[in-house]
Amino acid sequence: MDNKKVLIIEDDSFLSDMYKTKFSSDGFDVTMADDGETGIKLLKEGLRPAIILLDIVMPKLDGIETLTVIKKMDDVKNIPVIMLTNLGQKEEIDRAMALGAASYLIKANYTPSEVVKKVSDTLENKN
Repeated sequence: MDNKKVLIIEDDSFLSDMYKTKFSSDGFDVTMADDGETGIKLLKEGLRPAIILLDIVMPKLDGIETLTVIKKMDDVKNIPVIMLTNLGQKEEIDRAMALGAASYLIKANYTPSEVVKKVSDTLENKN
């Protein structure tokens, strides 16, 4: 597995472009999915990122549903998933963490550089 491969599941194209640009400039190989269904499809087709960034509020399949599916897929369930969302209520955070999220970041509280740093730190601690 390539330690610099990241899957970003985010439906906001402005944010997707911003994160993709920042991660790419920091040497990451970025794959984008604009909803949970597409992200799961990519994983089922063999994509093996080192880490997944996952929004919660998305069309088709929200982030909590997507996380639930990912954690039931034997060959990808151990890939760390960082929730990256604007939802900051304790219930959402607790639910995502209980389902196996590695971390929970509220978009408004982190610059793209800080998100890249958090991803790098998570990957370093995994190895």
